[in-house]
Amino acid sequence: DWVKWANHFVRNRKDRPEPRWELPSRLSSERARRLLPSLQQFELGDGGGPACLIAFNAESFRSLTPAIRVVVDAWFAEEREHSRLLGCAVARFDGELIAAHWSFAAFCLMRRLLGVRFELQVLLLTEIVSAAYYRVLKRRCGDESLEEMCGLILRDEAGHIAFHLDRLAAGDRSVTGVRRKAWEAQFRALGFVAAVVLWMNHGRCMRPLGTTSAEYFREVQEGLSSFVSQLDKRTRVEHGAMSAEARCAES
Repeated sequence: DWVKWANHFVRNRKDRPEPRWELPSRLSSERARRLLPSLQQFELGDGGGPACLIAFNAESFRSLTPAIRVVVDAWFAEEREHSRLLGCAVARFDGELIAAHWSFAAFCLMRRLLGVRFELQVLLLTEIVSAAYYRVLKRRCGDESLEEMCGLILRDEAGHIAFHLDRLAAGDRSVTGVRRKAWEAQFRALGFVAAVVLWMNHGRCMRPLGTTSAEYFREVQEGLSSFVSQLDKRTRVEHGAMSAEARCAES
């Protein structure tokens, strides 16, 4: 229901209190210095770069209906807002924005080359592993402004993940059995790869806050499992409804 999601993004622009950047930081200067590169990379990745679908065939998806274009544009507008918030966090700790990073360049190249269907899955997995990062950061940072920023971003990410759940449930409602298990296996595998890459880049920045790799990967595993479980339930319901409709038509 693309209209439903267009309305969601309109509503979600309301009641968004700005983090209180003026509050004194409770982070030590050393911890802030160690965390800063992580915030800089997320500012670039969450909308500081090309905040749009960039696959070579992305227009084929965007142009399916006017509502799809509206929803996709609204989704990426929220990603640009995350970039703005993260830019404020970078400034809070006297950092400067970065224009490039090897992991972001590789991420964009993969999105361009492998087509919009794959790009959408990669972006969904990025939402899931990034949400795990923000949950851990919110829990561990000990800085009220960052906690408020993470709360806003996590609110948006929950909507983005639910949007993808709706999209996949509607598009793959007839995929069951072995094909469903194969899809779930590759989804979890790619999600794990995305989580490993994120931790490789950000783990050294998070450890001074008391974060461990086990804590982060536990959050990722819970996020992936929750999504797969919800999609499986939705697919079973949709498949059952389709079967009932087919039986009625035959009779």
